[in-house]
Amino acid sequence: MAADKRGLKADQEGLAILARNTETLVGGLFAVAVALAVAAFSMDSSLLAKESALVFILDIFFIWFFRDPERRAKGPEDVILSPADGKVVDIRDNTACIFMNIHNVHVNRAPLAGKIVKMKHKDGGYLPAFFKDSHRNERNLICIESDYGLVRIVQIAGTVTRRIDTYFNVGDRVVRGERIGMIRFGSRVDITPPDGYTLIVNKGDRVKAAISAIAIRNTTGPDYPSHHAGG
Repeated sequence: MAADKRGLKADQEGLAILARNTETLVGGLFAVAVALAVAAFSMDSSLLAKESALVFILDIFFIWFFRDPERRAKGPEDVILSPADGKVVDIRDNTACIFMNIHNVHVNRAPLAGKIVKMKHKDGGYLPAFFKDSHRNERNLICIESDYGLVRIVQIAGTVTRRIDTYFNVGDRVVRGERIGMIRFGSRVDITPPDGYTLIVNKGDRVKAAISAIAIRNTTGPDYPSHHAGG
């Protein structure tokens, strides 16, 4: 699979792993914590021992924050899945805006299978991503041409975020539910389905990437279960 070729560790369903490009940070903090602990022991320094404990706690936080549980997309191939974990904070112009809080998984996934035909990064500010005027924030547009039309995904940086990682380039093909990138810390992802689709989420719904259905084709039928993942 494409994900394996890019080193995105894929294993059994439910396995918690680290998001891509975060191993160096986590490993570096662990090394610092160990070095401080060794120095504290050899110098009998309570101050160094406290600093070691603080760095270790920070490392544990990053391991939790950068978690990337393995998931497998389910349901009909034409059903658009959520590209992000979080809460739907707005529905506007057939676009669902999903806010990712600090406790959510921040790895984004492809809502449909297809080819990336456009990517555009735009520099900007760092207002809270749930604000309506966060259209001025740094963002990254990803357009996926699927068998059912063009899907637009916009990754939006938040207050703390200073980096948007994207795992693919224009011309690459993605699999439905495959990891496509990550936004660090509080941030937002907007998704606009192709023409002929109806959003089946509402403001306030909680969704999970590659699991929750976001939109269905008008030909799929209204009886498709519009389940929303909590938490």
